[in-house]
Order: sequence, then structure tokens, then C-alpha cells
Amino acid sequence: MPMAEIKTISISDFRTHSGAVFTSIKLYYQRFGKKIGTAPVVLVNHSLTGDSKLTGKGGWWNQIIGPDKTIDTNLYTILGFNIPGNGVMDQTFPIPEDFHTGDIASLFLKGLKILNIKHLHALIGGSIGGGIAWEMSAIAPNLCRYLIPIAADWKANDWIIANTFLQKRILKNSKQPLEDARIHAMLTYRTPQSFDSRFKRTKNQELGVQNIESWLMYHGDKLAKRFHLKAYMLMNHLLASVNIEREGQLVKDIIRKIDAEIHLIAIDSDLFFTPIEDKKTFDLGKKIKKDIFYHELSSIHGHDAFLIENEKMAKILDKIF
Repeated sequence: MPMAEIKTISISDFRTHSGAVFTSIKLYYQRFGKKIGTAPVVLVNHSLTGDSKLTGKGGWWNQIIGPDKTIDTNLYTILGFNIPGNGVMDQTFPIPEDFHTGDIASLFLKGLKILNIKHLHALIGGSIGGGIAWEMSAIAPNLCRYLIPIAADWKANDWIIANTFLQKRILKNSKQPLEDARIHAMLTYRTPQSFDSRFKRTKNQELGVQNIESWLMYHGDKLAKRFHLKAYMLMNHLLASVNIEREGQLVKDIIRKIDAEIHLIAIDSDLFFTPIEDKKTFDLGKKIKKDIFYHELSSIHGHDAFLIENEKMAKILDKIF
């Protein structure tokens, strides 16, 4: 599948919720599949260290998106926006505290308007991308036919805030901030059972360390080589800011207004966005909305299972698509 070109949308005179004003913000995106205006549109919001490269060479969701895949590029126009400040294409980084995920949602909505996209067939997001999907639907309740947050929730609860607080301290105080922050993050993205099944207390004889240690060091080094520290600090801040209950609005009233069929996809072993939070959202939502559904992916791999368990993920999404 040929690589989709990264394109740019310029958004003028943008004011964030905190009052910060930007004369121009560049929103980078990629399109896969059908041309805009010729097919139903699916928008997929990336996770914390992801990007708009959804499929093709180096695509992070190749097993789900593509020709004759679950999200079929022969049938749909599929878009991925880069969260501004994530370091893809542009190495200018805003002050994290100037933004929250509601601002990112507003930028994405402005991007869709500029592209003359008035309605989405589906709005999907993984992890923080799911939080942004919630924020977009809270702002524009008639935006999509299907709202599909995966391993995500409409708010960052105390557990998410606690972990992002520790991440922030690591990023500010460590001598190897990206490497160490990533090592800590991997402990929340996976599970003890996932590690045990893979490494079985084996040693890396060449390095003289446990294989789990060499694997964690590899992931830390890999992220440090491709990600900018300021980008990670911004994304970490945004993750802690997910919350659709702004300006005194209550989640039950927001869900009631959302026109889309809502499909919550949780992972039974997720230690980060825990399934109990999605169950709470579902229990609340089903009292006020008929077309809200809860799906649970069973895996030992924790939060990252939506990127690992492709067959199981496809099976859930097949029912929707």
C-alpha cells in the first residue's frame, strides 16, 4: 500500500480554553483510501506516542486498516490527524499548560470543517485518542454515526493523573528523561502476566541482564531516538487533562445529547484505563441512551492489547463496520 502524503491545514486565530492565542496553528494529517467527498469518512485519533501514519509502511494499525481489512480502504476515506506539538513535521512546541484535550478536539473539528467534512461515519480513538474522540463528540454531538473510544474514557481519573504526575517528575528530573519515562510507562501499558509469558525470568547473556530489563531499555532507547522531550511533556500533560465535564456540564447530559451510537471497547487486563471505568460509563449511559454498547477484549497484554491482539480487535470492530 503506497505511503499517504502528510498534508497541512493552517488554522488561524485560535484561542485555547485557557486564553492563549495563536495566530496560526498547523494541523498535519494523512488520508488513506478513498478521496474526500467520494466515500464515508472514518477519523482515527492516535495514542500518546503514535501519529497520523495509520497504515502502509510503518503504519501502527496495519492489521486493522487497509484493503479488505476491517476498516477497508476500498470503501472508506480514512483520516488521521497529528496532535499539534507531537513533533511530527513541526519542531515547535507550545506550552503544555496552554492546552487541554478539549482544545485539541476543537482543532480537529476545525480541520474537518476546512476539509469540508460535515459528518463522520465513525470516530475512533485509542487511549488519549479515545479521550479526544469523547471531547469531539461533547463539542459536536451530531458529528458521527459511530463513536468508538478504545482503551479510553471520557475523563482522566485519579489513577491516570497519578501516573502522568510521576511521568512529569521523571521528565523533569531524570538524566535520561525519555528513556526512563518510557520504561515506567511500559509497566502500565503491559501486565505482569504479559511479561511472565514472554520473558520467563530468562537472561540476556550478551548484556548480562534479565531479558525484561534489556527489552525495557530497548523501548526507552527507541522512543528517545524518535520522539522529542518537549513533545512527550505536552502529550503527557494532555493525557492528564481529558475531561468532557467542562463549564459545569455533567457527563450524563453530554452523553444524552450525543447522536452517535457509542461503542466502548475496554481491555479486561488494562492497568491504565481500567475496564471498571468504562463499565461505570456504560452503566451510566445505558440509563439515558439506548444505543450505547460495551465490548471487552480479553488479553493478558493490558493497555497495549488493542495494538497487539489484532484478530480480537478486528472481531469486535467487524460487528460495527
